[in-house]
Amino acid sequence: MKRLLTLVFALFIASTAPGTKYPWGAAFAMDSATEAALAADPVAEKRLQKLSEELRCLVCQNQTIADSNAELAQDLRREVRTMIKDGKTDKEIVDFMVTRYGDFVLYRPPVKGITLLLWGGPVALMLLGLFILQRYLRRRTTRINAEDQPLSADEASRADALLKENTPK
Repeated sequence: MKRLLTLVFALFIASTAPGTKYPWGAAFAMDSATEAALAADPVAEKRLQKLSEELRCLVCQNQTIADSNAELAQDLRREVRTMIKDGKTDKEIVDFMVTRYGDFVLYRPPVKGITLLLWGGPVALMLLGLFILQRYLRRRTTRINAEDQPLSADEASRADALLKENTPK
């Protein structure tokens, strides 16, 4: 059984290699040709780099697709390369990505009603944390000051009585 699984796995890996006659291998081979053609064109490569720094990796979420090695980021870079090769403008490429994935795909999303939480969320959480910390410190100070008050005359006489009861004779 192990040999059969190993053989099937090896055949699958061999069939997905670039340049093979299988459909998925051919797709990888075409992408390599596109990448090589764009790499030869410094203007297109610079556009790709600029656009890759504006788009967020949807898997990593805190990296651009230029910085990420996730499969989705590679697919997005491939898609951008194809659109550059097809002659689309930067605005058309960004608009396509926003239409497909939403404003979250932009590394710096625009400030509008739906993205307000992205922009204001961290500030709101920080202010809430400061408010809770301030209330906690005030209550703590009040409690400490209340505990440091001297005993009243009645409390002092009760404390003396308790001490006299428990003192050995």
